[in-house]
Amino acid sequence: MAWTKQRLNNLFFFLGCAACVVMLFTFDVSFVELWQHICHAGYWLIPIIGIWIVVYGLNAFAWQAIIKGNCKEDQKLPSFWRIYRLTITGYALNYATPVGGLGGEPYRIMELSKDIDNQHATSSVILYAMMHFFAHFWFWFISIFIYLALVLVGDMPMTTAIAIVLGTIILFCLVAFYIFSRGYRHGLVVYVLGLIGKIPFLKGWSRRFRGKHAEALRNIDAQISALYSQDTKAFYTSLILEYSSRMIQSLEVMFMLLLFGIDNGGGVDGMVLTYLHSVLIVAFTTLFANLIGFLPMQIGVQEGGFVLSIAALGLSAALGIFVSIICRVREILWIAIGMALMKAP
Repeated sequence: MAWTKQRLNNLFFFLGCAACVVMLFTFDVSFVELWQHICHAGYWLIPIIGIWIVVYGLNAFAWQAIIKGNCKEDQKLPSFWRIYRLTITGYALNYATPVGGLGGEPYRIMELSKDIDNQHATSSVILYAMMHFFAHFWFWFISIFIYLALVLVGDMPMTTAIAIVLGTIILFCLVAFYIFSRGYRHGLVVYVLGLIGKIPFLKGWSRRFRGKHAEALRNIDAQISALYSQDTKAFYTSLILEYSSRMIQSLEVMFMLLLFGIDNGGGVDGMVLTYLHSVLIVAFTTLFANLIGFLPMQIGVQEGGFVLSIAALGLSAALGIFVSIICRVREILWIAIGMALMKAP
């Protein structure tokens, strides 16, 4: 078993390293232009890259809250530093694989099972993945009302087309909230495997897997529903931390807007407005990227999302390209950090 886990660890490590190489050679600009963009960012690269220390820290605290709420009181739990490392490495692997989670989540389960039993490791990772996406929907949902507030003060336009888009996003989020509420109340694993069983080529595999692991799957679903019904403090603590990480992430875009001298007149009001614009840019871009999240490393999707969202705010497409390129550089650096942490003692 230990040998198998080591081989899987090496496979994940190879995937992450390969992703760095692929991302370096899939920029839409030459290396000369890329270097020019990096030089333009200058010292701003430090807070742009450094802000993710805080973002991943909040993610790790959110996951830690779930692990504590999901495990028995007398069970020995992994340290925060270990959870922090697995958080960074897991997201690095998610960047490297299509449909984020095909790399990061299995790796987290494999590593966390070294600290706690397999069923609690699996349910804790699934619960955190659910919370991560649940917070995404809340981020998009609340961002709609931020946009409407800016419309009321005359900062943002409102047309029929925009109203239809906003209404569609609200409906999309409400449907997601309903699905998540059912998942949190009744578990999700058995239900998802049942849906997979309706796919023609996977029907037999799904039936065999559910038959072989029926008791374990029921236990995992019971643990998922228990967190929501019995430990609401851990649930809402994790949700608030995950949502806060999105708001902190928006500072990354704000730094780049300030780099281009875009501060909406300066002062407290100007900075607040610039920050709210940054939140909207991140919200639209992440929504766009997740809707087309089957592409490996979301190549071209994230860039397009930044260009479209920034252009929608009346800013230049050149700024959108700059933001997307610097964010891609940041991703490569953090993937490299994640791979290094995977092999750290």
